[in-house]
Amino acid sequence: MKVSPISKALLFALSGMVLSACDSEESKSEQPETAAITKPAATADATSAAAPSNLQPMYLAAKQTLFKHRPISATLFGLQQDDTGYYHNNQLESFTPQAEQALRDELRALSKAMAAASSEGLDAAELDNQKVMANIVRYYAGHPDFPYGYIDTWMGLSPFIVNQINGPLIDTPRTLQSDQAVNNEQQALDYIGRLATFDDFVGSVGEKFAADVKSGWIPPKVVLKGAARYFENFLAPQPSEHPLVVTFAEKLARVDAITQDKKEALIAEATRQVEEVVYPAYRAIAEQTAKQIDNARDEAGIWAQPEGARYYQDAILQLGDSQLSADNIHQIGLDEVKRITQEMDSILKPLGYRKGSVGERMAQLNEEARFLYPDSEQGRAQLLADLNGYIDEMNERMAPWFKSKPPYAVEVRAFPKDIQDGAPGGQYTPPAVDGSKPGIYWINLRDMKANPKFSLKTLTYHEANPGHHWQVALNLAQDDLPFLRRMAPYNAYVEGWALYSELVAKELGLYQEDAFSDLGRLQAELFRAVRLVVDTGLHHKRWTREQAIDYMAATTGTAQSDVVAEIERYMAWPGQALGYKLGMIKILELRQRAQTQLGDAFDIAEFHDLILLGGAVPMAVLEDKVNRWIAAKQPAA
Repeated sequence: MKVSPISKALLFALSGMVLSACDSEESKSEQPETAAITKPAATADATSAAAPSNLQPMYLAAKQTLFKHRPISATLFGLQQDDTGYYHNNQLESFTPQAEQALRDELRALSKAMAAASSEGLDAAELDNQKVMANIVRYYAGHPDFPYGYIDTWMGLSPFIVNQINGPLIDTPRTLQSDQAVNNEQQALDYIGRLATFDDFVGSVGEKFAADVKSGWIPPKVVLKGAARYFENFLAPQPSEHPLVVTFAEKLARVDAITQDKKEALIAEATRQVEEVVYPAYRAIAEQTAKQIDNARDEAGIWAQPEGARYYQDAILQLGDSQLSADNIHQIGLDEVKRITQEMDSILKPLGYRKGSVGERMAQLNEEARFLYPDSEQGRAQLLADLNGYIDEMNERMAPWFKSKPPYAVEVRAFPKDIQDGAPGGQYTPPAVDGSKPGIYWINLRDMKANPKFSLKTLTYHEANPGHHWQVALNLAQDDLPFLRRMAPYNAYVEGWALYSELVAKELGLYQEDAFSDLGRLQAELFRAVRLVVDTGLHHKRWTREQAIDYMAATTGTAQSDVVAEIERYMAWPGQALGYKLGMIKILELRQRAQTQLGDAFDIAEFHDLILLGGAVPMAVLEDKVNRWIAAKQPAA
């Protein structure tokens, strides 16, 4: 299949680079008619047949070690007892300093053992497995010199265990509400059992937070203030009206095998646990957090922490998948901002928007009533319906460019109101491996003005298809890979693919005769280029929070509420914002290399299968894979 070459302006940005984030409404969208690769597996790991005998026990041990310490993540992925080695669905995590150190030590030892194991007789796929597994287990072990924060199954070492956007205190209640199955009485008791242990769980987070603070590692003041607002919202409802109880009651209502009397008794017990266990635990951590706000740092960047500069360089390596310096990345961001704003200017002027900077003109568009949904329940329902329409339209167009499709559905939901203040504009969470839960594309409806119509096609292609859902769900379906590879969260690969997907949508014609949505696409790409500037600005160049907000708002024209939430997100997640643009640039570089060297033999659908079907990997591994594919397709000399 012939594909249009990538623009020279964009290619210029690629040259010379070494690039190594309840009151929910929901709806479902079907997948397009391409070839399904597999059905959801009954268990999460079928790697034993493919893995060499000396590596197979290590792969299994790594999976079971991680999920021994992270039972909530096991529930998120829909794992069974055979997968984790123990009954986990009534367990919560411990984040005490001792428990965190034990997890890191165990994983670090396994990573070293995998890397040192003999590779004699391994084929290319098995060598990739060994290399990637040793790397990802090291990723989950965190840096040995930084005992701070906690290990997250999405971003590896996360620096602040108490913050406003994620972490155990936010993610655990959300997982219970969205992901814990309640299809029978035992599962209902498991749910209540978890509520009954919130005191130990929250207490362990408090211990880790206190240990980090004692070491001089304390989040920025703005981050702790955001966490305090989350706790206030979490504790606001009456126990019987808390989302932990309301969603439990909704799940029970769908279970016919439980009598009404038993359901009422179970709901009463869940309410009691929230009132007597969950609320006191969260009041205690809220008080602990409030006491630290005055002691917290005013500085916005990780540089102000002990060894913060070295921490950020490791974050660039792990989350940006890059050996580049922060200064080089900052300059790439500035160059990309210039290129993208020039392209946006060339679209805005023919539409009659000629005065002011590109950011000012985009802000003007964001004020026009024709692009805004009503700030009402009806407006929110229409927005969700439109998102599903965009998914359906994309699904109809994908087949010529994509050979394989995931066996999992995707659902659109609004963020629950109790977490939306600190949540991003959009987010994706994966399906359960057994298909019992779909992938979820979350949309933040706290501020309807932050969701102009011209921006939503692009956000949908990023979060759903062919972006995060398509990639993550295909990855989960690769049951010949070790499970840690199937859930691999390599940030530059995952976010780079999702940003690349936004460009693919344009190439598929989904912005034809819709110049405003194409502006929305470019604004989203500009946003990711700005992230390179502000993330390195905050954490390396010592920018203030206000400096970063002013630059992002002026450059992108994005709604102020979104900009503030974004900058505060980067303060909590140093380096995570780098993966989007750096990853996209690398994928485009590899695609252009393949197109140039293969000519008419280049097949875009085959290329996409090549990128996706091996799962998320470090960019160096992806580059080796593409190079081998190009060599294999070229005729012998």
